Amino acid sequence: MPSHRQQLFLTGSIPRALLTLAVPIMLANILQSGYQLTDAFWVGRLGADAVAAVSVSMPVTFLVIAMGSGLAMAGATLTAQYMGAGRPDLVNHVAAQTMLMVTITSIVLGAIGFALAPHLLRLLGVTEAVYAGALGFMRVSFIGVIFVFIYIMFQSLMRGVGQTRVPLLIVLGTVILNFGLDPLFIFGWGPLPGHGVMGAAMATLTTQAIAASIGLLIFLRGRHGIQLAWRGLKPDMVYIRKAFFLGFPGSVELSTRGLGLMVMSFLVASFGTLTIAAYGIGSNILQVITIPAMGLSMAVSTLVGQNMGAGNVQRASKITQLAALYAFIGLSLVGLLVYAVAPQIVAFFVPGDAGVISEGARFIRIMALAWGGIGIQLCVVAAFRASGNMVSAMVIALVTQWMLQFPLAYVLSKHTTLGAEGIWWSFPITNILVAVISLCWFARGSWKSTRLTEDERQTVKVTDEALSEEGYR
Repeated sequence: MPSHRQQLFLTGSIPRALLTLAVPIMLANILQSGYQLTDAFWVGRLGADAVAAVSVSMPVTFLVIAMGSGLAMAGATLTAQYMGAGRPDLVNHVAAQTMLMVTITSIVLGAIGFALAPHLLRLLGVTEAVYAGALGFMRVSFIGVIFVFIYIMFQSLMRGVGQTRVPLLIVLGTVILNFGLDPLFIFGWGPLPGHGVMGAAMATLTTQAIAASIGLLIFLRGRHGIQLAWRGLKPDMVYIRKAFFLGFPGSVELSTRGLGLMVMSFLVASFGTLTIAAYGIGSNILQVITIPAMGLSMAVSTLVGQNMGAGNVQRASKITQLAALYAFIGLSLVGLLVYAVAPQIVAFFVPGDAGVISEGARFIRIMALAWGGIGIQLCVVAAFRASGNMVSAMVIALVTQWMLQFPLAYVLSKHTTLGAEGIWWSFPITNILVAVISLCWFARGSWKSTRLTEDERQTVKVTDEALSEEGYR
């Protein structure tokens, strides 16, 4: 018998189901962004060079994390669809195998990133004033990649089975801890030395390690929808092949987005420290205001995945349409509000620096009124991923970064009188165009034909045999 929550997701009120999932996810994401906002708040007290060091480092570490996150996408998608199909045994198996793959991938990518950090910063062309702080921040961040991967996977799998409250509580505790550790590691206290910019990364590393450990413990205890057993970590090549071919387009998609941010940093860096600092603060604001849409898109991912697994294709389509409409209206209203108070928002992060306040406010105001397009794109792409259409999401990412945003930013900033402001204008233009492209693709309906829990009976049969031998049942 499906639980009351499962009945809500599969047959109940769609607005209520979206709200039930999205609100805890939004709150968790707001708290999660507290890591970046806390770092920005304290690092801003060190000056523009320190802000630039964090700003130039973030896209690089995001790229490395993105390269391995396709496997996490595959695990979350399969978890949701098997839950909708009524296969808790396969949900547990997917969780164990995905955690194994993600852990190994994170160790490899973190080590490569740590070794290449100096070369990456030289390629980005950062100034000597920024280099030392950026290198320390980047290397500590790469060490923490394993904990980031594990906790992201924990959150994704929990969302796949519709459990969103436990990750919220974990994030709440670790963000509060991070707020206390940041000034301690950055500025020092008593006999403890301060580490400057690198201290922000050290504080985040500590709290992320705690969060990842708690997540693993919850899975091992099995009280929240997923039971992780040590014997389940024995590699299952049938599932690994399935997850790889499902997740590879997702890795390309996220890597493309990450590489796009990195290449954009090259362009931003060519205009100097002031532009880098304004870009970093504006990017942080953009991350914060998209949190409601991200919460809705993650709720869409869970609901579409479970309904596709249960064969409720038209319900999955209606869920996506309603969520996209809510996200568009919500972000458009937020954009109007932020437009009005942009200078005050930037001044909160870099008090007393008139140049950064002016340029950061200009960036925010130029892109703010088109934020509704981001909401549409996030919800539609979430439906594509949840239905197993990773290639569609990948193509949208490729078009966004390489055919629209970066070419626009380069041409407008380097070949017009706009200068750095041309980079800012590439954001609203891209957001509007990609929202239109996403809606047109969604309306075609080709994404509805994918069935991950059907048409692969041999795969399921082999996996069932493996589960039986290992004592899952």
